[in-house]
Amino acid sequence: MSSLDELEQAALQEVSGAADAAALDSVRVRNLGKKGLLTQQLKQLGKLPAEERPAAGQEINRIKQLVQEAIKTHGEALQFAALDTQLAGEKIDVTLPGRGQSKGGLHPVTRTMLRIEQLFLPLGFTVEEGPEIEDDHHNFGALNIPDHHPARAMHDTFYFDAQTLLRTHTSPVQVRVMEEREPPLRIIAPGRVYRCDSDLTHTPMFHQVEGLLVDEHASFASLKGLIDEFLRAFFEQEDLAVRFRPSYFPFTEPSAEVDITCPFCRGDGCQTCSGTGWMEILGAGMVDPRVLENCEIDPKVYSGFAFGLGIDRVAMIRYGIPNIRMLFDNDVRLLGQVSV
Repeated sequence: MSSLDELEQAALQEVSGAADAAALDSVRVRNLGKKGLLTQQLKQLGKLPAEERPAAGQEINRIKQLVQEAIKTHGEALQFAALDTQLAGEKIDVTLPGRGQSKGGLHPVTRTMLRIEQLFLPLGFTVEEGPEIEDDHHNFGALNIPDHHPARAMHDTFYFDAQTLLRTHTSPVQVRVMEEREPPLRIIAPGRVYRCDSDLTHTPMFHQVEGLLVDEHASFASLKGLIDEFLRAFFEQEDLAVRFRPSYFPFTEPSAEVDITCPFCRGDGCQTCSGTGWMEILGAGMVDPRVLENCEIDPKVYSGFAFGLGIDRVAMIRYGIPNIRMLFDNDVRLLGQVSV
């Protein structure tokens, strides 16, 4: 038995002396493995006299169990010690000043949309929304757009079927409001619109805001005054030159394209404005009487004017963004520069 006592003491000393998990595993293999010292002792039981075998077997199993428990206990202690060392190395001094992170902000298009809304709300306009998946009647028919108009073609409009499509402008919102409410009406309708177009200044999805005023005394003079004041307030230029050019839209008559002095060259001519000194900014006009009739509004009593502009386009102008795709790249270097 003295040899077993020595084996027990030696095994326990090896366990307690193991400095890490690898050394502890070596101790386990040395004593409890298939060729371990205690395993060899069990194999030698057959050589002992029959009357000594039970006592020797019990003693060997006791030592084996004792060594297993010692290995388990010491292993847990090593794990806790390693964790404490790791935590000590990774601890954070909470008294140190933070590294600092920039705050998130609104996208330039969202900022522009909100700015437009803030300029029109004090004038009695309300913000209206409508479905982006529209029917042919509200997107085209009610707006006096004929069947042969290019805007109805497959190469310009995203169709689901012959009567269902992704809206190409927010004008359907105006139609729905005129159908549901009685004049006088003052609304703006911002939102996403969709067209089959993609280049430096166009994307298949873009943002648009349209305005509508229907009243007994709406006039082109009122429209012109409203547009002049809005553009000067939006671009924060009191001396901003604004001009109206005759144009054609199926849903307004008379119609006009509105240009402003190029904000990049201040009218001197540059690449952005193609050397003209002017930049097209929006379309406007008096609501065609047939559109009012389509919405069951008497054109003999009421008149109205409407206007529409691309939010992405004016955002590009306001923030000096040369390519519309940059608005959708989500590059934080660009977005971080837009603060107002």
